Amino acid sequence: MTVTARSLKNLQVEIQASTHPLIADEPLHDGGEDMGPSPYDLLLSSLAACKVMTVHLYARRKQWPVETVSILMNHRKVAAAECEDCETTGAAKVDIIDCEISFEGDLTAAQIQRLAEIADRCPVHRTLTSETKIRTAVV
Repeated sequence: MTVTARSLKNLQVEIQASTHPLIADEPLHDGGEDMGPSPYDLLLSSLAACKVMTVHLYARRKQWPVETVSILMNHRKVAAAECEDCETTGAAKVDIIDCEISFEGDLTAAQIQRLAEIADRCPVHRTLTSETKIRTAVV
């Protein structure tokens, strides 16, 4: 899997994700021109897409009648002291991603609960919540 990114004008970035071109930008209030999703919008999009795909694959394997999976996400930074269930302490900031998920289909309460658990096991969720190393080399 390869993604390339190249700066354009102002804060716009041309992204090539496999064979799919994208433009990222910052909103007007952050100095961009709002010509595409922000980096955090792209991050949340990736996580949401992965959760939806993972649920559909699981439901298909179980032959459960999932018609639609909908996810609403937002990202915010809060002081660690404001986060009761966070390990970070002190004046540091903590990233919080809130996720609301809903399922359409003739599903039991137990199936819905299981699908919510499966959504949290998607590969992108696991990457974001595990130790991740990003190694940058200047070429």
